[in-house]
Amino acid sequence: MTEFLHAGRDDIRRAATLLREGAVVAFATETVYGLGGDATNDSAVAAVFVAKDRPRFNPLICHYPDADTALADAVASAVARRVAKVFWPGPLTLVLPRANRCPVSLLASAGLDTLALRVPAHDVARSLLQQVGRPVAAPSANRSGRVSPTTAQHVQVELGGRIAAILDCGPCDVGVESTVLDLCSAQPKLLRAGGTTIEAIEALIGSVELCSGTLNTIRSPGMLASHYAPSLPVRMGAAKVGKREALLAFGAPLTGASLVFSLSDQRDLSEAASRLFAGLRMLDEQAAALGLTGIAAMPVPDQGIGRAINDRLRRASAPRPPKEESCP
Repeated sequence: MTEFLHAGRDDIRRAATLLREGAVVAFATETVYGLGGDATNDSAVAAVFVAKDRPRFNPLICHYPDADTALADAVASAVARRVAKVFWPGPLTLVLPRANRCPVSLLASAGLDTLALRVPAHDVARSLLQQVGRPVAAPSANRSGRVSPTTAQHVQVELGGRIAAILDCGPCDVGVESTVLDLCSAQPKLLRAGGTTIEAIEALIGSVELCSGTLNTIRSPGMLASHYAPSLPVRMGAAKVGKREALLAFGAPLTGASLVFSLSDQRDLSEAASRLFAGLRMLDEQAAALGLTGIAAMPVPDQGIGRAINDRLRRASAPRPPKEESCP
C-alpha cells in the first residue's frame, strides 16, 4: 500500500525516514515529480528501476539540498562551480566526473565514472533532501516510456501500490525536465534541453555544443553496443567455468572458479541488479593477480529487472568498437 503524504513538517520527516530506510518515495521538484531512492544504497536504487519497469540501467540524476553538498561528490572545474552558483537551485543537471570517494552507488551512475547532479528549486524537495542527509537518485515518477508526472495524482495512477509513499506537494511549476549539461571536458555539451535555456547558459560560459539524443542515450550503456566493458572479456550464459575465468555467479556458484562474485545466492533479481556493477568491477580488478583472462557469467532469467541485467551483460560482452570521438 502506498502512503499518501502531504507537504507538512511531519509528513516530510516521514518521507525522509522512509528514504533513509531504503524505501522508494515520490516527491515533487519544480520540474516534474521524481521517484526517489537513497543514491548510496544499491538495493534502493535497484528498487527505483523495478518500480519504473526501466528496461536498462541508465544513469539516474542525483538530487542534493545545496551546491556545496552536490559538488563534494564530483570533480568540479571552475566553470562547473560558476554554473552551479548561477543556476542552482534550479532546473539544471550537471554531468561531472565522480570524486574518488564518492558514496553514490555505481548502479545509480550505470557503472560510469560520471555523475548527474542537481539541486532542485523547490522548498519541500530541498527540506526533504536536507533531512535525508544523503544524495537521492530520482528519475521521473512514472513507468518507463510514459509521460512524466507533474501532480501527485499522476504518480498515484502510474505507481500506486508499487512504491512506499507519495509526498504531495501540489503541481510542478516548470513541468518539463531539467536541462542536462555535460561539463566533463573543456567543451560544454548540451545533452538534453529543459527548464534552463541554452541561451542563459551560453551567456554565462560561451558556446555549448549540441548533442543529439537525451540523457538516457548519451550518458548510459544504451549509447554504444559496448559500454563500461571490463578489461577482461565477458562470456554470458556460462554452464561451466574455464580454467582461466573468474565467475559472476547467480544462485549456487559453478565449481572450479578460483575467483567468484555472487550476484545473489538466493537468485533474487533485485539483489542481483543492485550488485551487478560492483561485481563486474571487483572481478575485473582482482582477476589479473590470479592470472585470469576472462569472466564467465551464469545465466540470469530474462524477466522483470533480469532483462536489464542481461542487457547490461550483453553490452559488457559485446566486441569493443574502435575508440572514436563522440558526445559523451
